[in-house]
Amino acid sequence: QVQLVESGGGLVQAGGSLRLSCAASGLISGSYTMGWFRQAPGKERESLASIIWRAGNTYYADSVKGRFTISRDNAKNTVYLQMNSLKAEDTADYYCAALRGNIIGIFTRPEYWGQGTQVTVSS
Repeated sequence: QVQLVESGGGLVQAGGSLRLSCAASGLISGSYTMGWFRQAPGKERESLASIIWRAGNTYYADSVKGRFTISRDNAKNTVYLQMNSLKAEDTADYYCAALRGNIIGIFTRPEYWGQGTQVTVSS
């Protein structure tokens, strides 16, 4: 059974940084692409970034390009989202997700979701 468990959310001031972690388990050996999404109150869920697990290729939405960085630690089966220069509009619930295959570009329909972690940016 696939499990994705996020951590690292919290309250931060505008201009600050946070690093989210996503511990993955149960992913059968093969090709996977991991991604980060967010959903702000009253808004649709937004795909932010993705990383092809084996190759390490990364992709970003324009809204976070240059501020957020996705990475992974193969030994720890963990994906990270480093968020810098945070803005009030980055306030949202952040979700880790996975999709089988080597996906070029950010994806919108994962097969697996984490439970989410809340990020609040105060202005």
